[in-house]
Amino acid sequence: MHRYHLLWLSIVSISWASTVNAQEKTLDNPSNTSLDNQIVVKQAETNVIQDTETKTAQPSVMKELKQLKFQDLKVNANAAQADEVKDPLQALNREIFKFNDMLDRNIVRPISVQYVTKVPEDVRSSYRLFRKNMAEPWNATNQAVQGRPMRALKSIGRFTVNTLTSLGMADPARRMGLTTEEESLGTTLGYYNVPTGPYLMLPVLGPSTLRHSLDYVVEGYARPINWAFINNKQYGLELAYMSLNGIDARAQFLDLESALQGDRYAAMRDIYLQRKSFEISEKKGNDAEPMSFVGDDDADNEEN
Repeated sequence: MHRYHLLWLSIVSISWASTVNAQEKTLDNPSNTSLDNQIVVKQAETNVIQDTETKTAQPSVMKELKQLKFQDLKVNANAAQADEVKDPLQALNREIFKFNDMLDRNIVRPISVQYVTKVPEDVRSSYRLFRKNMAEPWNATNQAVQGRPMRALKSIGRFTVNTLTSLGMADPARRMGLTTEEESLGTTLGYYNVPTGPYLMLPVLGPSTLRHSLDYVVEGYARPINWAFINNKQYGLELAYMSLNGIDARAQFLDLESALQGDRYAAMRDIYLQRKSFEISEKKGNDAEPMSFVGDDDADNEEN
């Protein structure tokens, strides 16, 4: 199962989750009437709630979709812009954010807590290094397309040294001066000034933009470890690998949740846009103030 299959599955799940949530709300309002009357009343309440949600949420989303213009898709979104410029689909994005948050609170976060509790840090660190090492050939490909051949050779060197010495579970290449630099198709397009398009909150996958959403389709075939899954039709293993990646990534942010105060949706959006903008500016060699992002220290620690 590839990432875009998971994306479409999660979109369908949103409508299912909305119906379930509406039905659960009616259970919180017990009545003193007979059992038959309670059933009738609850069914009526369910219909009223669903009609109300449909009349309030859907018009807002549909109105934004109808008002979306081609010019909105050409925006180069950044954190400093007004919401209507960088996030014209905010109503839809916030609904997806609520769905993602529901999954996180009930499934992903509890599993991540157990993952951190049960799996030693050395094992988790080795797994992250292995995952990052398997991405180095794709990093090198993007760097070559960006016209940075020496940087691409360094990534290939990292992959070769780390794979031959430790199967990628350690990082001796870093001690040789071969540092990592993560790449993606969206970053490469940004390097050539292709606009990001509007900000998107993807079901399950999280923050993205129209440009960076292409990563989830292309990288499903671009990374070496996925070749093995695809060629051998091991879709169950691929799904398990993707799930473990998500749990491991979520586990790294357990101690940093308090950093998101107030409007968590807006905070996540602006941090994401700021980071992507800085990454591309840095690759181009433009002057930019050093910034500290959530997760940067973790990445440095796991490479040391």
